[in-house]
Amino acid sequence: MSSLSLAVRDSSTMLRRNLLHARRYPSLTLNLLLTPIMLLLLFVYIFGDVMSAGIGGTSADRSVYIAYIVPGLLLMTIGSTTIGTAVSVSNDMTEGIIARFRTMAIHRGSVLIGHVIGSVLQCIASVVLVGAVAVAIGFRSTDATALEWLAAFGLLVLFAMALTWIAVGMGLISPNAEAASNNAMPLILLPLLSSAFIPTDTMPGWFQPIAEYQPFTPAIETLRGLLLGSEIGNNGWLTIAWSLGLTVLGYYWSKAKFNDDPK
Repeated sequence: MSSLSLAVRDSSTMLRRNLLHARRYPSLTLNLLLTPIMLLLLFVYIFGDVMSAGIGGTSADRSVYIAYIVPGLLLMTIGSTTIGTAVSVSNDMTEGIIARFRTMAIHRGSVLIGHVIGSVLQCIASVVLVGAVAVAIGFRSTDATALEWLAAFGLLVLFAMALTWIAVGMGLISPNAEAASNNAMPLILLPLLSSAFIPTDTMPGWFQPIAEYQPFTPAIETLRGLLLGSEIGNNGWLTIAWSLGLTVLGYYWSKAKFNDDPK
């Protein structure tokens, strides 16, 4: 069997393993999903009228604010889902299964590839669930064309891949599941410091660079533009650059830590 065929076979096996774990222990994914869903309901029904008046400069209209925050919460969903990936990788490293895999005749990278592909699939499923809740409470994307929907889907997959590789690296350096969860917490905190809930130009001047020069803000603005027909500007290229850069960084970081000799 060629090296490529071996890698594909073993990666498929590891993917099935991770999907079975997710199916048998859904509580972690569901708990992580509660954060974006609760924020969606909180900001729409508690703050929606006030926030819509502030953003639109017109009379209060909750539907305006729903349209504004949903793209940010979809990307926050990806960040929160990948925290589960960091925990899962850390569990594998600390519970001895990786040591067993090292003694078996399997492709070395298949363990990480299985985690990454499984996490991306879970991210997309989580985004669909949160999106369904958003539609149920009034979100509509009537101006998006089929090509823009396809581009939005590609953006979500690419961003999920980037954050997943970073989460895998965080899981590999963590001594236990609790530490992995804490190390990956920036993946859900950064959206709170972005343009997900309010425009960056309404923030204090000293805080605007923090909101602007991070991966979530251009990704949110790009997704918002694709779904709502607003201006994207150079955010699309910035999102691609951030996503590819984080993917490469996360891949080589994870590969280096996984290949370290166990202590």
